[in-house]
Amino acid sequence: MAFQRYGVIVSLMAALLAWRWHMRRQTNKAERSFALAHGCQPLRPWKAEQPLGLDMLAKAFKYSGQMRILQFFLEVVETSGTTFEQNLLGARSVDTIDPRNIEAVLSTNFDDYSLGLRAPTFRPLLGSGIFTQDGLAWKHSRQLLRPQFASNRSKNFEYIQKCVQDLIAAIPRDGVVDLQPLCFKLTFDTTMFLLFGSSVSDAGWGQVSGQESDFAKAFNTAQDYLAHRGRLGPFYWALNNRKFREACRTCHQFIDEAVVKALQTSAQRKMTREQQGDCAEDEDYVFVEALLQQTTDQQVIRDQCLNVLLAGRDTTGCCLQWTFWLLARHQNVLGRLRREIEQVLGLGADAPPPKREDLTRMPYLNLVIKEVLRLYPSVPVNSREAVRLTTLPVGGGPDGTSPVLVRPGEGVGYCVYAMHRRKDIYGDDADKFRPERWEDDSLKDIGWAYLPFNGGPRRCLGQEFALLEVTYAVARIVQAFPWIEVPPGSQDVEVGMEKQTLTLVVASAEGCVVSMKS
Repeated sequence: MAFQRYGVIVSLMAALLAWRWHMRRQTNKAERSFALAHGCQPLRPWKAEQPLGLDMLAKAFKYSGQMRILQFFLEVVETSGTTFEQNLLGARSVDTIDPRNIEAVLSTNFDDYSLGLRAPTFRPLLGSGIFTQDGLAWKHSRQLLRPQFASNRSKNFEYIQKCVQDLIAAIPRDGVVDLQPLCFKLTFDTTMFLLFGSSVSDAGWGQVSGQESDFAKAFNTAQDYLAHRGRLGPFYWALNNRKFREACRTCHQFIDEAVVKALQTSAQRKMTREQQGDCAEDEDYVFVEALLQQTTDQQVIRDQCLNVLLAGRDTTGCCLQWTFWLLARHQNVLGRLRREIEQVLGLGADAPPPKREDLTRMPYLNLVIKEVLRLYPSVPVNSREAVRLTTLPVGGGPDGTSPVLVRPGEGVGYCVYAMHRRKDIYGDDADKFRPERWEDDSLKDIGWAYLPFNGGPRRCLGQEFALLEVTYAVARIVQAFPWIEVPPGSQDVEVGMEKQTLTLVVASAEGCVVSMKS
């Protein structure tokens, strides 16, 4: 009987192996037919020297430890080409900085891709929200957020003005200051306003600055872990230690308390209006109140708020700090910008602050921000995962002009940071900060080669708000502090060679320490 049972088990295992071999053969046949029909050619491999890409992995850890991981990406592209096959630990994926391929992934063939491992990788901190969702859930989150930007433009701008003035008040009249934490405080406050409306100021939110600092530390720590989890691919789950869990817990507790406080303040405000007979129906759209009409699930509300806070605080905060970091190192650019601001507004803290229409009268200011976002795009590295058999337009064959096959489950990574520094697109000085490159028509039709706010259906909803916040803040701060320099005795570095912190965004690892004079 034992031999019979053993024989049955062996027969079942043999049948399973035969079935898997047959299915793989059928899959390979289907893939070959699909590739032939679409004219696909093999993709060039990356320039790894060791099996499984172990040398590349070691280099990545080395550069990451030196806080120069994006410099490593640039070197990989330099040696491997603009589109190449990456084989890391046995997993195949495609890396590209070709605008045609990125357009295919984000727009033309949008439905062929998902966020892949982003949702489970980021779940401990962000849960399920607009940044981690796909499909109908993502569309619903986007619909919830859209009215905040579409209907509250006037009050949004008023709150930006208030927060920028608070930032200016925190800067010593003449001295050395690290603008990085101030920039992140600014964008934290404005994003909290987007989430909770006027209840933020009604509740005296500025009084919890110490708590915000604790939250900021935990938020930064958690994001650092998310970045490392993302680099582990399917082994993301291995990085889940106590420090990471505690950072996530601190973030969750902060947002939970913020939601309760904001809703209590909102309810009190409505009660007061009713008692005074004020029954106006044209109240401002408040994101958290709109969420409450959909659900009372505390975790759902928290997840959505954290996703928006990540997008609003970190991306815009990084853009601001890089702007002043660059201006301090390029006095010719600062000088021209200062003259423009003086002509339109006048200089000095007592000069009238910019109005919205004033910002449109300062073209060089907008070119400066455009150039900052070229060198330091909000999300420098991103990826998608194929959900069905599909293709990329270019990258295959000896000359790299043929389509490329992408199989279900394979990732396509794209590095906007590297694409924005391509010399064949932006010129031999592509790695330099030169806003004047945008003045003529030479870059007029570059399309998907410039992608500071993503593209396609997932294009950033808050682009207009972010640009408004950045341009106003820069104009007002330069107006109040016309002289911004690298502090005397500080060691200066070339653009792109500075130490960077790469989480989901890229920030200066050494802050934005500048000397400012009014």
